[in-house]
Amino acid sequence: MIHPREIAYCGVFGAAALLLPLVFHLFHLGHVFMPMYLPLVTLGFFVRPLPAGLTALLAPLLSGAATGMPPFYPPVGPIMSIELAVMSSLISALRLSFPRLHDLAILVPVLLLGRCIGVGLIYAAARCMQLPAKFIAGASLLSGWPGIILMIAVIPAILRISRKTGGLTTHEGARHV
Repeated sequence: MIHPREIAYCGVFGAAALLLPLVFHLFHLGHVFMPMYLPLVTLGFFVRPLPAGLTALLAPLLSGAATGMPPFYPPVGPIMSIELAVMSSLISALRLSFPRLHDLAILVPVLLLGRCIGVGLIYAAARCMQLPAKFIAGASLLSGWPGIILMIAVIPAILRISRKTGGLTTHEGARHV
């Protein structure tokens, strides 16, 4: 059962995942800073794996259907959905399994794994579409680094603020350390 608090977190972070890219795209910075990733990766620290993964899976698809960003062809939206669902649910699972582990010890490896998954899926999709797969996957890997750095800088700050205000809890109500 998904708890009401988790539904609220998923709604807020899901809405941020839909709105934040619009702001970044106004300045042509969306593909560089990966603004949809920021709230959906952060969500994994606040809710259990299932709601985190479902929200992260659905947000890019809903955004793609409503705004055309990320596009379904080439399959950027579905690739982002898979990548974000894995990252968000994995962060949540690690947070619950190892509550004393430092935020960056969870965040950094999951971000790197997520980028590897995303680049691998982009490579496979490019090969299926008979496009230069190595070039496209390499360009995706390089263009995503500013977004990774942004998440490493911003997410721990969000978590610190949340802890100070009493907002970061597990699904059972126990405080994260």
